[in-house]
Amino acid sequence: MWLWWTILLVMAVSLCAYGSQQGSIPDDFPRFHVPGYEKQMDTLRRLFWLHYPGAGPKATLWDEWLSSASLWPAVDTDNSAQSFRQQWKQVLSARIIDPEGYVATHQHASIAHPLGWPFPFWNQGRRTAGWHFSFKDTVGPGWRPDRLNTPEGWTLNRAQDNGVDEEGWRLTLTEPNATATTPECRIDPYEAPFLQLRWKGKGLDDAQPYVEWTTREQPNFSVERRFYFNPYSGDVYHHEVIPVYHHPQWKGEITRLRIGFGNPRPGAEVVLQAFFTQYDTRHNINSQNFVRGCATLFWWTRDLNFLRQNLNRMRTAIRYLMTEHQTLTHKVVYTPWVGHEGRSGIRRTPDGKKEIIAGQGIGNNYWDLLPFGYKDVYATIHYYDALRVMARIEREVRQHPEWNMPGGVLALDPDFLLKHAEEVKHEGNRLFWNPRTRRYAPIDADGKMHDYGLTFLNLEAIYYGFATPERARDILRWISGERMVEGDTSQGEDIYFWRFAPRATTRRNIDYYFWAWSAPESIPFGDQVQDGGAVLGFSYHDLMARLRTRGADDAWNRLQEILRWFEEVESAGGYRRYYDGSRPGRLQGGGTAGGLGLDMEFFESVLVPQVMLYGFLGFQPSADGFTLQPSLPSTWKQVRIDRIRWRDVTLDITATPNTIRILKEGDTEEPIALRLPNRAWKVTAIDRNGSQSELQPTRRAEDGALLVNWRGLRELRFEAQ
Repeated sequence: MWLWWTILLVMAVSLCAYGSQQGSIPDDFPRFHVPGYEKQMDTLRRLFWLHYPGAGPKATLWDEWLSSASLWPAVDTDNSAQSFRQQWKQVLSARIIDPEGYVATHQHASIAHPLGWPFPFWNQGRRTAGWHFSFKDTVGPGWRPDRLNTPEGWTLNRAQDNGVDEEGWRLTLTEPNATATTPECRIDPYEAPFLQLRWKGKGLDDAQPYVEWTTREQPNFSVERRFYFNPYSGDVYHHEVIPVYHHPQWKGEITRLRIGFGNPRPGAEVVLQAFFTQYDTRHNINSQNFVRGCATLFWWTRDLNFLRQNLNRMRTAIRYLMTEHQTLTHKVVYTPWVGHEGRSGIRRTPDGKKEIIAGQGIGNNYWDLLPFGYKDVYATIHYYDALRVMARIEREVRQHPEWNMPGGVLALDPDFLLKHAEEVKHEGNRLFWNPRTRRYAPIDADGKMHDYGLTFLNLEAIYYGFATPERARDILRWISGERMVEGDTSQGEDIYFWRFAPRATTRRNIDYYFWAWSAPESIPFGDQVQDGGAVLGFSYHDLMARLRTRGADDAWNRLQEILRWFEEVESAGGYRRYYDGSRPGRLQGGGTAGGLGLDMEFFESVLVPQVMLYGFLGFQPSADGFTLQPSLPSTWKQVRIDRIRWRDVTLDITATPNTIRILKEGDTEEPIALRLPNRAWKVTAIDRNGSQSELQPTRRAEDGALLVNWRGLRELRFEAQ
């Protein structure tokens, strides 16, 4: 959420999404019905529709959030529902998982790690190096150096210089084992855990290329400082990421680099487009988001082919967290990557001067300016949830051998996953809870806690069930302004100064960022999303946390304030006109940094209306049916939501304090499992001819679900006895 976020594809997609739905809402777009609150429900529907067209797949970090919002509306107009399902299936199935098991971020192009976040990149550093001979097919200005390089200062051995053109620097390897050596440079290995080579050519299929380096202490090239990488032959540029940080001799001050082509014979032709150092911009929450996105798609569609294709990929993603992030040992997500130690890139000296630590404080998630890292509280909360999601999937697979899902060594024991999840919750609550402020906060590799009142972190801890009930109450008393935290910049009613959401942070932060965000004090509190600003989408976690901890009345009161604000926004002509400078608040997006995240790249705004389905109605899909756990505010006589697409069935569900009514269009071949509040129910079935009969559904022993054969039925009515 930096000013660079909205360039290129992200900006194009978001502008399209927010500029194309100004017409009337399709009649088959879901409606929320609450007698006596028709005006509020219409407003909420308009808010949903505003953000729904942009709720398809984006970068991996949105896999869970957006799938849960876009897969259920039964919008047949323009084939929207089926289109979203197909998009999610294609994108999730195509998520890159590298040989180690890391799930790629899939954010827009840059010159950073191609599987990571688009920044930081080498020319934001201090002791880094890079040479770009061509910008063809490279990301535009702002994400790359301002000018191209020439080969001046480079040394070729056993290779012929064929000049530089729009493709890059062309070489012919005239003898075996040709090399190209860079000019002298100064590289700090801490700022350069990777090297990236962008190249193409032919005749290198059986080569064994490598890089070598010299240091200030060891000025001669040597095989002791050599690192091999994969050969490549092809007509398109290939981006080879070379993890030199794995080499024990990648240390000291690097003074020169050499590319050894490892060609066994003369005649190969090479085009060097660029060669540069690279920070580790990978995210440690991608596996969690990918797993949950896949599970959400499967539970809404029961697409067995999709699950069969992706089950082992999901398992690989979970196992990567257990190995690379050492969760089985630490019981939390440990981040061993260079620059991800959770320390700030800004340090204050004893006399109060600012010191910039280049390479330090690299982000790990959506909140890309904040370091997190090391034993990462945010990644741990999401890991806890992903373990439980994966346990559900594995249990469903075991219960249905007829699905013919892959097993073998990658399969995970659901009981083990749940036990491990509880270990993670216990250790995470021990490590990350601040007993003074009574809220969760990140800690760095030195054991220092950085508590800036991260409301998003704490609300998600409640939403995902990571927070204990007592701690959930403490958190909400603070965020609601009932409990003051000494030292906070924002307290009491001011926490909801922006009305549509709590401030993302409640304590002024001028010290806890990655190093390139080096002048946070120049931006007033509230004018940066990650320092007193707010994001609309994460009001969903606020609403759900309130619903589960304080009850439906509290959540409804908060939602009504959001709807009053949104009506004012609509009257003004939309977000951009509402925040036009005539009132406090600066929007971020479209290339501009700001404090409020509502449109443009803030696709997660679509989450807010989901409180109706997942919260007040208590709907949760599963492989064999769905859950309904209604939680109605005291002033609601009933809640009804129509146009719910589960599998290939369209549902219209009404709940009152004592009844549930399910209307459906379509059928499923198998009985469904309905998980309702633990009460005795009278069940009435109505067939397509209007004939009524009382059902005596079987109650499944292991989970209490009611097994109902609804084939040929039009309606089911449940009345509490």
